[in-house]
Amino acid sequence: MSRITEVSVVPFHFEVKDLGLGAHAAMGVSNLQYQKGASLKVMRYAVRIRTDDGLTGEYVTHWVGTHGALGQTLMLAPHLLGRDPEQRELIYDDFKRELRAYDGMGHGPLDIALWDLVGRKYGMSVASMLGAYKTSLPTYASTHHGQDDPGGLDSPDAFGEYALDCARRGFHGFKIHGWHDGEVRREAATLRAVRKAVGDRIEVMYDPGCELRTHLDALKLGHVCDEIGAFWYEDPYRDSARSLTGSKILREKIKTPLMITEHVRGPEMKAAYAVAGACDMFHIDPEYDLGITGAMKCAHLAEALGIDVQFHACGPAHRACVAATRNTHFYELALTGPNMPNLIPPVYTCGYSDLEQDLPADGRMPVPQGPGLGVRYDWDFIDRHATDRKDWSLGKR
Repeated sequence: MSRITEVSVVPFHFEVKDLGLGAHAAMGVSNLQYQKGASLKVMRYAVRIRTDDGLTGEYVTHWVGTHGALGQTLMLAPHLLGRDPEQRELIYDDFKRELRAYDGMGHGPLDIALWDLVGRKYGMSVASMLGAYKTSLPTYASTHHGQDDPGGLDSPDAFGEYALDCARRGFHGFKIHGWHDGEVRREAATLRAVRKAVGDRIEVMYDPGCELRTHLDALKLGHVCDEIGAFWYEDPYRDSARSLTGSKILREKIKTPLMITEHVRGPEMKAAYAVAGACDMFHIDPEYDLGITGAMKCAHLAEALGIDVQFHACGPAHRACVAATRNTHFYELALTGPNMPNLIPPVYTCGYSDLEQDLPADGRMPVPQGPGLGVRYDWDFIDRHATDRKDWSLGKR
């Protein structure tokens, strides 16, 4: 039996060109804009777990890069010491309880690193450990939000032009994230402009990102989704996608499939939404939903209920999960825009990429097949750009 003897968590910064925060100057979730010549400092963190028999498991976050998530990871990390990394179900259950007063966002990176470690132990990819049968994944472009300053996605027509460009380059779908003010007329014009631009070449999806102000605004735009034949409608209004009753009422009045649950963690709450008839699809994420362990519980729950899932965002853990899941459709390349890079940390030495320019011509991203997550991290880069470091070892806490 292997026993965990060391855990390290390393926050680090990197620079992303031509993206800025605009007038608000505060980093949040998806509140970026194209800003030529700007340089945006982004924080992510790396996890490394070692055992007494020389095994290592690693993960670098893609979306869970906030100080709030980092704080939860730091709370949990020392509780791994002395444990058997193969007992992921028991660790999942204990950590879920440990973070019961929080949103659980710091749990996922540790669980993913455990999967990486065990995969490396047996020389298997995480995808194979999950029973994957897909070797490449049809990918959709998931846009940055609209902006009022010139450049980037600054008008409904700009969204339409970019959607057509994505269709020509092989993307299998296009998801619109509209403006942060949630103004209904402009949102509706954007939906219609994108559909007009791409015709029926690719699927079109709409995610206001909980920006619509009222339930009636959400209903109006739900009818526009029906009009353009949207593939799904996601997290519409300012209930923060947590009002089970509001989602149920909305779902009953529109035809477009409603995708909720990105912002409710784990299978228990997702089950409540499905049983209440408050969604047609689950949104799940191995970083958000308590790791690969939690995300696959959600996927299997949805399969048992006869509904579909989508995996939120991108990363090597996400690819492994999608590759093993029948009741799903696409891999999400998030976030993209004209001359707007994805905020993916430049830490891979194996050629892995979630950048738009590296999409293969057939629009399908490959599933890593090497041991563990199937990627190699540039620890020299991580250490050079580290802003802090927390290390725990057995006998020294």
